[in-house]
Amino acid sequence: MISGKCKGKKLQAVPGMSTRPTTDKVKEAIFNIIGPYFSEGVGLDLFGGSGGLGIEALSRGLDKVIFVDHDPKAVQTIRKNVEACRLTEQAEVYRNDAERALKAIIKRGLTFRLIFLDPPYKSTKLASIIAMIDDYQLLRHDGYIVAEHSEETILPEQIGRLQKIKSETYGITTVSIYGYVDDEKGE
Repeated sequence: MISGKCKGKKLQAVPGMSTRPTTDKVKEAIFNIIGPYFSEGVGLDLFGGSGGLGIEALSRGLDKVIFVDHDPKAVQTIRKNVEACRLTEQAEVYRNDAERALKAIIKRGLTFRLIFLDPPYKSTKLASIIAMIDDYQLLRHDGYIVAEHSEETILPEQIGRLQKIKSETYGITTVSIYGYVDDEKGE
């Protein structure tokens, strides 16, 4: 972990080659843009992998994070990492695919301050998932969606009412950040 109450903790990686952990450099850049610290809020780590992004957000002050991954090894790794950081009470971990997880979240009526989307780079569902988040108003007005994708994937500047606020490339990884832009402020 980079910062916050879990600073210095080493997280376990998901066994095998099925996931690609977010590097510390990229994590630091993400939190410099959206944070770096939070006083409250709920997060969603929809393609959880090892849970690194969601755990970093908890470490930096979010109240709770829901972690979702379809890979049983990833779910097991997230649980171990959450436990190692003593964040079990602040985490919900589910094995599910992204669309089904979003449908379950919609039924619960939840909204999020932060939503992390880091699907496999070959996935082409990123824009449709962001559209679904907007359609069902799953993101708080002051919240952010952090989408991590390959540098070849170009996401639209606007998806529904969500505007791309920033997009930065680090090696083969691009991070696109979406949020609601308030026209009245002239942003």
